[in-house]
Amino acid sequence: MKQLQSLKVATVGTGYFSRFQYSAWARIPEVELVSICNRTIEPAQELANKYQIKAIYQDFDKMLDEVKPDLVDIITPPITHQSYVQSCVERKIPAICQKPFTPSLKEATDLVRLIEENKAKVVIHENFRFQPWYIKIKELLTQDVLGELYQISYALRPGDGQGIDAYMERQPYFQQMDRLLVHETAVHLIDVFRYLFGDIKSIYADLRRLNPVIKGEDAGIIIFDFLNGSRGVFDGNRLSDHKAKNRRLTMGEMRIEGAKGTLFLNGDAEISLRKHGDNEEEKILYSWVDCDFGGDCVYNLQRHVVDHLLYGKEVMNTASEYLLNVQAAEAAYQSNDKGRCFNLIDSGNKS
Repeated sequence: MKQLQSLKVATVGTGYFSRFQYSAWARIPEVELVSICNRTIEPAQELANKYQIKAIYQDFDKMLDEVKPDLVDIITPPITHQSYVQSCVERKIPAICQKPFTPSLKEATDLVRLIEENKAKVVIHENFRFQPWYIKIKELLTQDVLGELYQISYALRPGDGQGIDAYMERQPYFQQMDRLLVHETAVHLIDVFRYLFGDIKSIYADLRRLNPVIKGEDAGIIIFDFLNGSRGVFDGNRLSDHKAKNRRLTMGEMRIEGAKGTLFLNGDAEISLRKHGDNEEEKILYSWVDCDFGGDCVYNLQRHVVDHLLYGKEVMNTASEYLLNVQAAEAAYQSNDKGRCFNLIDSGNKS
């Protein structure tokens, strides 16, 4: 089989967040954006003009059959993912699928089974682990700067959930989601926690709705026990904010404690290390690009997939791997509903 030197990328979707995907694709030299699909022509035409995309479609299957892309980027709401992914799998076209993966755990499990049976390649667009501060923290943990890990905690405080206009500026559909905090937001941190601390053994969650104008939960605390014996705490409140020049940069603050010291990530993406027994903190210097969303994490993710497809580098967050995040999110809802801890291993939630 001939090794590809470049990738023809087709896309579907033109929603709020898609601007970051199109911007990132345009900056990857090995990529040519060859086609765009959308239910309505006008927004697709705007993007096609901006990025010199020649072909516009309203029929996804027709696009795949005529363009025959090397990769498809699915940038649409979860309700569409099963159909679009299945079309890619049937044609053996690799795909990147936006998160949330599917509306439910059952749909995600069924879709992963289909992907595995067909030996297809689907990567979930889970970009938080590609934010440069988490990449740097992972590097520090690999270097054993903290020794034995005790606990990871993250306080989500974007401050965008107050009042009758909550979320309306960017993502108004948030108001009508039956499940919000965990399904849409905390799943990012579930993935980050797993990236830094490994797989999760059990979950306990206490969720609540503070803003009455929305349908889903917007605050809550989730406690994680990891297989390595350490513990994690996600403390989310979308109504409160945190100290930061840009409160959407890290969207909160993280603390990681270990035998040798404590790492702290603040809202300006500054990382500091306080060694055990010391009172002074050492600022950890690292480089990152303040571009688009989350330190250009969308570009980092897409570059990661391109490097895998063209150069054979190892890839993270395939659909099969990402199913663990979906299972953990579902366990959080089940824990909240039943008022007890959920063991992901004994309950069969872990694949």
